[in-house]
Amino acid sequence: MGVVAGIVVGAVPGLSVTMATALLVSMTYAWDTKPALAMMLGVYAGGVYGGSRSAILINIPGAPAAIATGFDGYPLAQRGEAGVAIGVATVQSFIGGVLGLVALVVAGPLISEFALKFAPRDYFLLVAMGLSLVSRLGARSMPRALIAAAGGVLVGLVGMDPVTGEGRFTFGLPLLIGGVHYIAVLIGLFGLSEVFYQLGRIGRGAVPQVTIPEVGRILPSWSFVLRFLPLSLRTSVLGIIVGALPGTGGEIAALLAYDHAKRTVRKPTRPFGQGAIEGVVAPETANNAAIGGALIPMLTLGIPGDAVTAVLIGALFIHGLRPGPLLMVEMPDLFWFIAWSYALANVFLLIFGLMAVRPFVKLVNVNKKILMPMITLISVVGTYAIQSNIYDVFWMIGFGILGYFMKLGDYPVGPMVLGVILGPLADINFRRAIISVHGNIPAFLWEIVSNPISLILAIMLITAFIPRLPSAASLRGRLRRLPRLGRKEGA
Repeated sequence: MGVVAGIVVGAVPGLSVTMATALLVSMTYAWDTKPALAMMLGVYAGGVYGGSRSAILINIPGAPAAIATGFDGYPLAQRGEAGVAIGVATVQSFIGGVLGLVALVVAGPLISEFALKFAPRDYFLLVAMGLSLVSRLGARSMPRALIAAAGGVLVGLVGMDPVTGEGRFTFGLPLLIGGVHYIAVLIGLFGLSEVFYQLGRIGRGAVPQVTIPEVGRILPSWSFVLRFLPLSLRTSVLGIIVGALPGTGGEIAALLAYDHAKRTVRKPTRPFGQGAIEGVVAPETANNAAIGGALIPMLTLGIPGDAVTAVLIGALFIHGLRPGPLLMVEMPDLFWFIAWSYALANVFLLIFGLMAVRPFVKLVNVNKKILMPMITLISVVGTYAIQSNIYDVFWMIGFGILGYFMKLGDYPVGPMVLGVILGPLADINFRRAIISVHGNIPAFLWEIVSNPISLILAIMLITAFIPRLPSAASLRGRLRRLPRLGRKEGA
């Protein structure tokens, strides 16, 4: 039941997994502990996967973790391969979930101890690296992507300063004290802007019809899965590590995995951003593997890995349990119950995910004049449901208009959304790091150089700005052409 509910919640823009889990805490208060935890774990696993459905079919990620999936999933749907994309996403989500479970059971204490060593400066470097990767994901122009990402960071900093409590970029308006909710930005830029864009195409008579794939094309073959298994293993490990870092989540894991695929896959099925299967494999294995990683610090240290595990910790406290290092000693049966429940959730995810493909795929072929008003209604209701605040709807409409003009100007909207999410994280961790050295910048830089973890992250951040080097085959081709040019010119 939890997996089915999670898939539905994840597929509907505006209905977050965190919100669904929080509602379950109040609904399952009178339940026994184990059924309540089983339901929450099912919603968690199904919700992270469900976000890929709407990202692939209508280019509206149901959750931030699915934004990277839409970069290549939506072009696949436009090519008439929506069933293939969803089938690949389902199988890869299962693989990532299973590998995350293995990490939870085998390497939990080791990864948690490593994650506990992260200082605020390390979190700042990690988030900054995420922002640097976002600036070029799905974008043809680096300057335009940087502008979009910088605009997202500025929007994310609007509101009350978390350190001083003063207003930032509020212009004296009480309305802006609470900031701009990132869900409203996400739905506006990805949802309503797509409605405006599609309506414009309908007016110009330029809306292509997408054919429904055959049933046989939904379930990938074993050879097809094995073909991408090395990439799945690499991105799963990446997702586990990122998920185990407290305060991070599937969106950072998916972004890092997508960039890893772009850097390491020399011969993708298609160019990235135009329907590459690898662009679906990498983020879907990473964001689902991050679930197992996020459960590691929650169960072994009592530290939430992301927002959902923070809610789960509250649920454990409500049921009289105390997550932390003594949980595995005092109640090993509960730890193994959680592990087995998460394993079953992944099995049901695979079953229900493949069974419910065709109804979702049919949405792609619905007449746009019918589908667009439905998406608009869902966007408005989903945005209002965040905080029961009509001003969130106004923000959503405003960012929908902004996103429409960004699409017309070929500015990517993904970097702006993730700038809204990652910007405040970079801000607060940078300021904590500076406060820890009493504002001494040289001391801050020395800590980065002298600490092994900080130094590795700093090097990774610097290399993120280095252009991708040409392949060996490309260099050989250039060398072969040099003598020919020389003979032609008589040199």
